[in-house]
Amino acid sequence: MKRKDFLQMAGMGLGSLALPRLPFGTRMIDPSEALQGGMDVAAKKQLADAALNAARSAGATYADVRIGRYLNQFVTTRENRVQNIANTESFGVGIRVIANGSWGFAATNDVTPDGMAKTAAKAVAVAKANSKIIDEPVQLAPQKGYGEVSWKTPIVKNTFEVPLKEKIDLLLTANGIAMSGGASFINSAILAIDEQKYFASTDGSYIDQDIHRLYPNFNVTKIDKASGKFQTRRSLSSPVGMGYEYLTCGPENKVQGIVTRYKDRYDILEDVKNATADVAQKITAKSVEAGKYDLVLDPSHLWLTIHESVAHPTELDRVLGYEANFAGTSFLSMDKLKSNNFHYGSKLMNIHADKLQAGSLGAVGYDDEGVKCGEWELVKDGVLVNFQAIRDQAHILGLPHSQGCCYSQSWSDVQFQRMPNVSLMPGKERLSVDDIIKDVKKGIYIVGDGSFSIDQQRYNFQFGGQMFYEIQDGKIVGMLKDVAYQAINQEFWNSLVAVADERDYRMGGAFNDGKGQPQQANAVSHGAATARFNGVNVINTARKLG
Repeated sequence: MKRKDFLQMAGMGLGSLALPRLPFGTRMIDPSEALQGGMDVAAKKQLADAALNAARSAGATYADVRIGRYLNQFVTTRENRVQNIANTESFGVGIRVIANGSWGFAATNDVTPDGMAKTAAKAVAVAKANSKIIDEPVQLAPQKGYGEVSWKTPIVKNTFEVPLKEKIDLLLTANGIAMSGGASFINSAILAIDEQKYFASTDGSYIDQDIHRLYPNFNVTKIDKASGKFQTRRSLSSPVGMGYEYLTCGPENKVQGIVTRYKDRYDILEDVKNATADVAQKITAKSVEAGKYDLVLDPSHLWLTIHESVAHPTELDRVLGYEANFAGTSFLSMDKLKSNNFHYGSKLMNIHADKLQAGSLGAVGYDDEGVKCGEWELVKDGVLVNFQAIRDQAHILGLPHSQGCCYSQSWSDVQFQRMPNVSLMPGKERLSVDDIIKDVKKGIYIVGDGSFSIDQQRYNFQFGGQMFYEIQDGKIVGMLKDVAYQAINQEFWNSLVAVADERDYRMGGAFNDGKGQPQQANAVSHGAATARFNGVNVINTARKLG
């Protein structure tokens, strides 16, 4: 990317609206180029075979090839103006091999037979150099070849085919609703991603995938001119593995008249109207009294708590200390898993990992080392039963195969173990959110994710949110502010006493979950139904200590 293009993208002025990290070699393109088909499958197979043959000839005992075309579109606005429109493309190939028992990797944007062969030879040379310093050879779980197969996100409407004017008009209309409703500022954006990935390996797989993601979002701010204080509220949209059909009017989820999260579809105009009223109410809301409360956590909030306190700690590479230098380790350990008796939470805590859930950010047919994706249990009836592992980790857990959770953010980065969708399963008994709230004497209902902190072992944590509602004797009596809760991981999940049923199940997610050195970004969803946690410590974030 040219310097002026990078500066242009870096200066979007999005405030708290996060952009995905762009792959190496990204270039600006005209929007129409994104609709061009790119290289056909037959040509990719021919190139992949050239790389696999070159790797074998150079001494590789295993090789895989990932030819990737990564498309991004960012449409960003503020108040009554468009801030930026950017369309980008990155195209290249990453080749990973095993030689002399060690991994080697190399990448290039020279996607020609000669470029592929040279890059494959370079990957083998890297592996042979690495083999001189390894403690033990790579143990790769067996994987059958699937032949020629394909998978595509089941979209109804390709976001890249929707005219830019339609997206701009939608965002500016949303901004106008906020400003006419009394907002001081509003940023809004539509972010779209299309990953066109082709995988081939010496196992005999040739896998063509087309993966779509979408994230519409905004941030509304209102300033109280008398006091100079301000409040904000972000959109209650969720980043999704869907097409533009997500941005259509859909059923609201209401609790005692409060709109929480939209399910399956998202109405940005309705949400921005509600958000503008919410920020005005937040300014005059009562500041919370610190103490013990029963917390009723909406899925729009709970997804982040699951992400940080369950999904990250159950990553096997983090358990083994591979992430210690950058992002910490895990309070979980191999002995806790092997005991078959580590009570992570109450019996209502059932956590599943999966890469298949429709509409989720992590949904793909096959992971980035050619393993067919599936679902497995991490926590069953409160007991830790598994971790997340890929092909060269499976033997550590005594697994006969990978769990299919390997991912790379681009063709130029090596694939490694990344978090799949990790979700709290809904309750088995029929239970609505109103049913949960009616039994709460003193509590807080929390909607939307906010700031958080968690220690390097994912053990002690603190979470804020977007909106907080006081519960007294089973009724929501008003809005609170300055709320955050603190807990120790295992104590928190053992305080889980109720989970709503599948009617309330919804997904939230992270468009940019960072991990690794050099850092890579992963998109992942977390599903949940509204859940109640008893006796959790709540602090007032506005009051100074001492």
